Amino acid sequence: MGKRLLATIAAFSLLFTGTAVADDTGVDRRIVQEGLDELVAVGVAQGTQARITDGRTRFTARSGTAERNDPRPVPSNGRFRAGSITKSFTSTVVLQLAGEGRIALDAPVVRYLPGLVDQRVTVRHLLQMTGGLYNYTDALAFDPQGFEEIRFKRWQPEELVAISTSRPLDFEPGTQWNYSNTNYVVLGLLIEKTTGRPYEKAVEQRVLKPLRLTDTTFPGHDPEIRGPHAHSYGIVNGRTVDTTRFDPSVFWAAGDVITTTRDLNTFYSALLTGGLLKPAQQTELTKTTAVSTDYGLGVFVEKAPCGTTIIGHPGGVPGFSSYAYSTPDLQRRVELSISVGVGTGDPTNAYGKLINEIFC
Repeated sequence: MGKRLLATIAAFSLLFTGTAVADDTGVDRRIVQEGLDELVAVGVAQGTQARITDGRTRFTARSGTAERNDPRPVPSNGRFRAGSITKSFTSTVVLQLAGEGRIALDAPVVRYLPGLVDQRVTVRHLLQMTGGLYNYTDALAFDPQGFEEIRFKRWQPEELVAISTSRPLDFEPGTQWNYSNTNYVVLGLLIEKTTGRPYEKAVEQRVLKPLRLTDTTFPGHDPEIRGPHAHSYGIVNGRTVDTTRFDPSVFWAAGDVITTTRDLNTFYSALLTGGLLKPAQQTELTKTTAVSTDYGLGVFVEKAPCGTTIIGHPGGVPGFSSYAYSTPDLQRRVELSISVGVGTGDPTNAYGKLINEIFC
């Protein structure tokens, strides 16, 4: 992730520490639209789309255009790179395998992948981001200028893990929390070793097909977004360039999914209501700890400004930001995609408007 994209996600996350007064009125579509329009106006978004659930009512909203210098609107159910939302899919498969007795959450990872990581790191540590593995993406450039050099490089998962393990652990496993994409690349390898299938095929068989998520793909090395989609942009050597296409293997099981707001709505609805996991693993999914206060096993468990609990995951890769959050009872939900623009405005007010209106 580039600094600008990280700042965007950080601004969104800060909203969960504020205060506001909850009410019992429905979501005001006009305010949602104002929030999306503001994201475009400040330049954070070239275009954006959102799917909102308010009790039994569902609606979509969008703002901006699908491409620069083109009046066509963002497809209302267009495909997009959802980044770290991938982690919820990866976690789901690992928890399914745990429910089948094929993986023990508190077993050391080296039981299944000998010699790959420090022997003190467990499967649970990986899922909950408490293993201390250095985040390999911190060693790579993801701003448009820097990313251009590796944009179409074909990565193997073992290469990504090696970037991490060439450095010491950030901390003693289980003692701290640190967001590290390395954890979920290792989990992708664990899925492959346990199932005997490529990661993408395992997720397809266990999640995509049962839920009929026909617009969701795990693209491997394919640089394209297949199907209707909006484009993203960045500045390289002083010029505006289209940043939509790149080899997503640099993120793999930590962040390569391409999906739609509708498919994310279906996925998280099934995940949060026990449609994908056995009861024991369902409980583990959202269990936080004194060390990992806001992160379960592949999902954030946070508070909206008014104190409402919301569960889900944000995502960010070059050119795209995404958010999928829900109240535990599924009564209020949002799936949001932003195709990044080239502006430098502050998105905090726009995000605040959206989150307060949807969840408070």
